[in-house]
Amino acid sequence: MTASIAPFRPDDTALLLIDHQVGTMQLIKNIPLDVARRNTLALAKAARILGLPVVLTSSQEDRLQGPLMPELRDILPEAFDARVKRAGIVNAWTDANFRQAVLATGRRNLAMAGVTTDVCLVYPSISAVAEGFRVQAIMDASGSPFELSEEMSRRRMQDGGVVLTATNTFIAELAQDWSTAHGDQLIRLLFTDVLPAVTPAQEAA
Repeated sequence: MTASIAPFRPDDTALLLIDHQVGTMQLIKNIPLDVARRNTLALAKAARILGLPVVLTSSQEDRLQGPLMPELRDILPEAFDARVKRAGIVNAWTDANFRQAVLATGRRNLAMAGVTTDVCLVYPSISAVAEGFRVQAIMDASGSPFELSEEMSRRRMQDGGVVLTATNTFIAELAQDWSTAHGDQLIRLLFTDVLPAVTPAQEAA
């Protein structure tokens, strides 16, 4: 198995959540806002279960963008307190403090979600790939104001070597085996927070 297709594992992956701020979240229009919100929090919970290093960043919290989603503080208090507050740099990767926080994780596999695909996610994901990182962009924890800008950003990321994925796909990739202790917690998380409601088999019968 080559490095390019090897699955991401909990021991070699870091999670980066970019600008999931209460004001900017309202710009997501291509998917339901509640879906993006729930998936973002599910990723944070999965990272907590697996002990993944997490880097949070925000931009201009004192302006319309607002603070990070307060639930992130409850789920990942240390990462929340250590979040990188950018003064306004668009491409988070070019912010020295953010890039250093990512390098400090020691991980070469990066799972990224940005509140807006067409601004917050597209640039740092491509920049990280250009520096030799493997990047998966989690598309349903990100979104755009317009279908066109979402589609163009997806094409640009794929052209730049970024792998596009979804929350349930990424969590399953990290789990690998639902029968393990962590796998059991992760599949419960998927059924409660991410996947459509399922009627238990005994009730369906």
